[in-house]
Amino acid sequence: MEDTIVAIATPLGTGAISIIKISGSEAIEIVSKVFKGKNLNKQNSHTIHYGFIMDEKEKIDEVLVSLFLAPKTYTKEDIVEINCHGGIATTNRILEVIIKAGARFAEPGEFTKRAYLNGRIDLIEAEGVMDLIEAKTEKMRKVALNQLDGNVSKKINELRENIKAILANIEVNIDYPEYEDEILITNKMIKEQMKIINTKIAKIVSASQQGKIIKEGIKVLILGKPNVGKSSILNKLLNENKAIVTNIPGTTRDIVEGTINIEGILFKITDTAGIRKTNNLVEKIGVKKSVELISESDLIIYTIEKSKELDEEDIKIIKKIKNKPKIIFLNKNDSKIKSKEIKLKNEIIVEGNTIEEDGLKELKEKIINLFKLDKLEEKDFNFLTNSNQIALLKKIVSISKNIDKKLEENFPIDIIEIDIKEIFNILGFIIGENGDQEIINYIFKNFCLGK
Repeated sequence: MEDTIVAIATPLGTGAISIIKISGSEAIEIVSKVFKGKNLNKQNSHTIHYGFIMDEKEKIDEVLVSLFLAPKTYTKEDIVEINCHGGIATTNRILEVIIKAGARFAEPGEFTKRAYLNGRIDLIEAEGVMDLIEAKTEKMRKVALNQLDGNVSKKINELRENIKAILANIEVNIDYPEYEDEILITNKMIKEQMKIINTKIAKIVSASQQGKIIKEGIKVLILGKPNVGKSSILNKLLNENKAIVTNIPGTTRDIVEGTINIEGILFKITDTAGIRKTNNLVEKIGVKKSVELISESDLIIYTIEKSKELDEEDIKIIKKIKNKPKIIFLNKNDSKIKSKEIKLKNEIIVEGNTIEEDGLKELKEKIINLFKLDKLEEKDFNFLTNSNQIALLKKIVSISKNIDKKLEENFPIDIIEIDIKEIFNILGFIIGENGDQEIINYIFKNFCLGK
């Protein structure tokens, strides 16, 4: 934290400009050593200055230097940004000159980490920064912006304040029972207050499941026996010839992937090798991969050729995926070959084809309905999107159930207080109030350089 750090804040490549960012107590002093122009030490904050970057007597580039003085900066430290021409050689040379002048090359996410450690943002807002950078859809952008604006953190802090009030009253009752003017905390009262808190947490958990879908997308696995049209479905959904299609069973032997946007949600679609018994070593490896991907998928499109009846292999695979969200897709319904009606209990069955323009229309509609994509409320994107954060909220729900059980069994209040304190601490952990340093380092390590 005492070092002055530097990194390239823009993607490295040929472009109009590159931005090199320097943050720390010596940022202005270091840049002044290599900047030929106005005296930066005498300039006001949030100003831009024209000049040249020099390496001793050699002119490196014509630049604009922006000054941002602490504490009103991203990191709450002095920040200098050098806008130079966007060539790779020029950008790297300026970076080298700044490091030679005394700066240290920043670690991934170190600028945002400093913003967090200096109290400018909390952990949820910090993750919102990276989510905003990586946003690939409009919904992802809105979710990330709400995190960055502190709207999500506000909800967590409100819950902490509610719990803090309960804990304060419990402490007074335990330590100062003689104070008659204080509220007598009973199990019934705690139960009523915890019920209100639990309702709020349950809403955040429910909404956050949607947030996770918006952020991470939905992993779709197209599964089925060979030659039922899996690769054609992938190509049709992606609107490109991604997978090789032939009438030879076993053509697809490796994983083929692509991504589409449905209702503002990214669907990561994977075409797999047809599942069947085979003596071909390469195909056998492909089949093994197909089976392994089942557990990782959010949705399985199990594909059957409509003109053919279910056989033992189909039944076996459907049983294997019985606990996964799935759609049974009866492909090639444009075929003139007559077929028997396929009936499966409690399964979503859709017919379609990859020949007609709207051959997969009903399949897309079922996917939208299954994940309630049309019901995602754009006016309230105030929820968590990080898997670890959602897991912690679910842990709180579990602890709350345990509290309810103890209240029913009339446990002493000081015992119940322990569980309530744990909920308070977990909420603090989510926003980074009492986070473990190793976990915090891990979070920022996944950020991009220069942010």
